[in-house]
Amino acid sequence: MTMTYSELKQAIEDYTENNETTFLANLPLFIRLAEERILKSVQLNLFQKNVEGNMTSGNQFLAAPSDFLAPFSVSIDVDGDKVFLLLKDLDFVQTYTPDVTTTGVPKYYAQFDVDYFLIGPTPNASYATDVHYLYRPASITAGADSGTSWLSENAEITLLYGSLVEAYTFMKGDASLMQLYMQRFAEGISRLKNLGEAQEPIDEYRYGTIRKART
Repeated sequence: MTMTYSELKQAIEDYTENNETTFLANLPLFIRLAEERILKSVQLNLFQKNVEGNMTSGNQFLAAPSDFLAPFSVSIDVDGDKVFLLLKDLDFVQTYTPDVTTTGVPKYYAQFDVDYFLIGPTPNASYATDVHYLYRPASITAGADSGTSWLSENAEITLLYGSLVEAYTFMKGDASLMQLYMQRFAEGISRLKNLGEAQEPIDEYRYGTIRKART
């Protein structure tokens, strides 16, 4: 059952039985927080993009796309060959390249923050890059009341219960209802994962400790 933005807001108001002005003004925030939690919990293959760009010689930072959510891969062009960098944690890359003035052909990348990747070693040339990533789709709150989103059309129950969790957190609501909403939200996340969570091979040393690769 598809939910429009208006229907979702009304459902939250009805479930909580709260029409207080400040609460209603925060409905878009509750929904956006729920969307963010869903998107970070389930990496769906349909939200994929590729963006081409360039690394700058001597600059260890590479800008992430504005709608970046999570990485799939980063590759560079080295003398006509496409070379994939290995995703590591930030500590690994910083330890690998303690002196940022030491340059070379990049081997590793890590997410530095929401806006940048950290590259190791520091690029010794301006390499053409291809970033393959999961993107953050537009929020249902960005559109009209009659509008919908992929989540409101395909995971409307999960979006509703996620929004109710955020709303009840704001209200400091009844603990038993909060537990119920969290359980329903967790069930929805599990169903979404079964739709096809994005699978990415995990390098053994990406997180600084050996982990079994997923197949």
